[in-house]
Amino acid sequence: MSDADFVDADLVDAARAVLDRAYVPYSDYRVGAALLTADGTVYTGCNIENANYSNSLHAEEVAIAEAVKAGHEAFERIAVSSGVRDGVTPCGMCRQTLAEFCDDDLAVLCDEGDAVTEYTLGELLPNTISLDTLDAAEGTTE
Repeated sequence: MSDADFVDADLVDAARAVLDRAYVPYSDYRVGAALLTADGTVYTGCNIENANYSNSLHAEEVAIAEAVKAGHEAFERIAVSSGVRDGVTPCGMCRQTLAEFCDDDLAVLCDEGDAVTEYTLGELLPNTISLDTLDAAEGTTE
């Protein structure tokens, strides 16, 4: 979907709208994500579990993959919701994936039902692993 005038409430609604598509036979914990690109396009994702838990896909990963597959690499904000509206935040792995494409000031909207808590990616993931940190680490092993 594309709309340059998306507001935060619309982004949270888009994350909620995909909750029913989550495949969660093991945890029954549904998560939806909606990612707003720099050009106003929104990509959504839901979690997809697997009996081998490490192969499960997270909602944020699915949304990022869809956006990148469509040619986007600049993102404005992401909203995350769960079926229980508990203010779920992206896990560490998803935070690192977001950091691959986004600056520390990416807005992360977390759905608490009656309220939305906004964080920045930098607040959620300080001292991220980046090309710079990898280059610096490589230089110290010589």
